[in-house]
Amino acid sequence: MVNNDLLRYLEGYVTKKRRTLFHQVLDQRTNHFTVVLEDIYQPHNASAVVRSCDIFGIQNIYAIENKYTNKVSRHVAKGSQKWLNIHRYKEDGDNTQKCLEDLKSEGYQIIGTTPHNESCYLSNFDITKKSAFVFGVEKEGISDYVKQEADGFLKVPMVGFTESLNISVAAAIILQNVTSRLRQSNIDWKLSEEEKVDLYFEWLQKSIKNVNKIVEHYYSEMKKK
Repeated sequence: MVNNDLLRYLEGYVTKKRRTLFHQVLDQRTNHFTVVLEDIYQPHNASAVVRSCDIFGIQNIYAIENKYTNKVSRHVAKGSQKWLNIHRYKEDGDNTQKCLEDLKSEGYQIIGTTPHNESCYLSNFDITKKSAFVFGVEKEGISDYVKQEADGFLKVPMVGFTESLNISVAAAIILQNVTSRLRQSNIDWKLSEEEKVDLYFEWLQKSIKNVNKIVEHYYSEMKKK
């Protein structure tokens, strides 16, 4: 639980303009949709997806690292990773299974992104359900396990000679489409007030230099009272 007195104290170290921006961004954040990156090994692809998540208001990203480590390039991500919650699954064992189980327990349907199978076209996708969009490794795509466990599949319409899009491009197209439709709907897609406060408190701390010393000083002063 956030210490509201400490929160107000830390606000004094951040400009009003910055605090206003935080609230504006928080008001557009959502957990209705989330993104899963399964074994994405090219840093520029993972970073571009992270950047798109920030741009389109996706707060949580799930990174599955079975074979490869998911690395974020600061140059490509432009600092967007700082404001997102990235959940990493990299322990020994089946990380994909654990990730999907966790997502399903949180009420998400698993949507595999693939141009094959009986995929739903993006324009026909039902945005009313909480959905986790799974993007697979660059060449092979999503794993067989994801295909078996997915609640549905999604594809972007293509009319050219090539059959697939770069993962970062596909993610951007999908997220722009579904989040735009979401914001025009009557669906309760926004973060709860508690979630907003938690993130706001976290972002304040990330914005303050030597924040740990400042927090220590705060508690030290509180003890004297």
